[in-house]
Amino acid sequence: MKTILCYGDSNTYGYDPKTGLRYPREIRWPGHLQAVLDDSCPKSTTAGHSFVVIEEGCNGRTTVADDPIEGWKNGLDYLKPCLNSHKPVDIVILMLGTNDLKEVFHQTAKEIAENAGILVDTIQAFTKEKQGFIPKIILVSPPLIGEGMPDSVFSVSFAPRSIEESKFFSENYKIVAEKKNCIFFDAAKYITPSKEDSLHLTEDGHRTLAEELAKVVLQESIEETK
Repeated sequence: MKTILCYGDSNTYGYDPKTGLRYPREIRWPGHLQAVLDDSCPKSTTAGHSFVVIEEGCNGRTTVADDPIEGWKNGLDYLKPCLNSHKPVDIVILMLGTNDLKEVFHQTAKEIAENAGILVDTIQAFTKEKQGFIPKIILVSPPLIGEGMPDSVFSVSFAPRSIEESKFFSENYKIVAEKKNCIFFDAAKYITPSKEDSLHLTEDGHRTLAEELAKVVLQESIEETK
């Protein structure tokens, strides 16, 4: 049995852009990822080829920045307790950075990617000490900010600048992933934010993200057995 920790923001939490509530577990991408992996690797098969997927999503979570209103949403602060609670962790899927584009932080995509790299460093150092091995890290470059952001309910936080800046996520996250020996995954290749708020994923987006990430997880498991 392998443990997969999904560490992210509201798009990992499963914020529903139509209602402002939360999608059910089976719709949220970590929950759907569990279902896809269960179908591919039934728990009755050899141990080590099945997975348990843990959701750790929080609305508004940043990489390393302190939110001026809700300071407890700094992703770095909770990372070590989270890793320690769920150890041993075999795979970490890290998808953070969207909230860092809020105008209050004045961050570029390059700076945000580098901050995500701080989280990667923390995961690698902490797990080496606390569980004796470093998990595989899938560093996910977040989906783009939608073109409709100026008309979104979230436009009060995200200036039009965030739309263009999000287009530089992929190239900068890829550099960090390669530098820190992570698996790079570009979410924007597969999913786009909803038309409702230009920020959060639709049900189809969650499903697609889960299915594409499952391919990465399963491929890595195959590589390990070679």
